[in-house]
Order: sequence, then structure tokens, then C-alpha cells
Amino acid sequence: MLLVFYVMLVITMAIEVLRREIFAFSSIWGEEIVRYSFIYLAWIGAAAAVKERAHIRIDVIMHYLGPRPKALLYIFGDLIMFGVAIIALYWSWETVHVSAKFGSVTDGLRISKVWFLMAVPVGFALMIVRLIQSLLHDFRSLRDGTPVFEGDKLFD
Repeated sequence: MLLVFYVMLVITMAIEVLRREIFAFSSIWGEEIVRYSFIYLAWIGAAAAVKERAHIRIDVIMHYLGPRPKALLYIFGDLIMFGVAIIALYWSWETVHVSAKFGSVTDGLRISKVWFLMAVPVGFALMIVRLIQSLLHDFRSLRDGTPVFEGDKLFD
């Protein structure tokens, strides 16, 4: 899905730039497609980053810890993030519900905003799934005494 939204964003943006520069004409729908593709791209990408442990974090202390304390710290962080994701999922779903109740539509496409507001609850739901997977892996690593998955290092 990340690739689909990224390609849709790039192609639509390129077409809109060409239309604006060559034909001196642009459309509202093109801007909306780019905007909403970017929103979905960001939220699905956030869930993918949870899977890869790629979110920004300060991990200086992790270099000095053994496998067991490191696993406990990752579990603690994932549990905090899980709680925040549950709360955010609830409140983002409330926004979708209000939009559906009042029938709000986008300006250019005239499509229900529910489809685009759903990016946030979908993103948090995917994050919750990925956090559960991460917690299961971390508990298994803690039980077995093996090193936890720390994600790929940007700098070594």
C-alpha cells in the first residue's frame, strides 16, 4: 500500500505541475489526491516504522545493557505506545463518526471525507497490530535470553 500511495502521489503531482506550468491550468482534484495520498502514506508508513523499529528514539543507554534489561525496556516502550495508540484510535474513530453523521464531503472531489479521515484510525489500528507482534517477539526474546530485534542502524 505504501508503494501504491507513493506512486499515486508522484504521478498526480507531476501531472499537476505540468498542467500548471505548460497549460496555466490546475485542478482542485489533483491537489486533493496528492494531499490524501500523502496522509495515507504517512499513517501506513508510521505502522511500517513500528514493525522495523525505525521511529526516532534516543538509545544511548541501550548500548550498555544486556539482552534481558534491553528486552524489558523495549517491552515497556511498546506498552506505552500501545496505550497511546488505543486512545488515539478511539478519538480518531470519533472524528470519522462525526464526519459520517454530518455527511461532510471534500471540496474538489465531492467524495465523503470519511474515506480520507479513515487514514488515521487505519494507521493506528495497523500500529496496534504491529505493536502486538513486536511485544510477542520481545517476550519470546526475554524468555529465551536472546537479543531483541532493534531495527536497522542508520549510523554505527
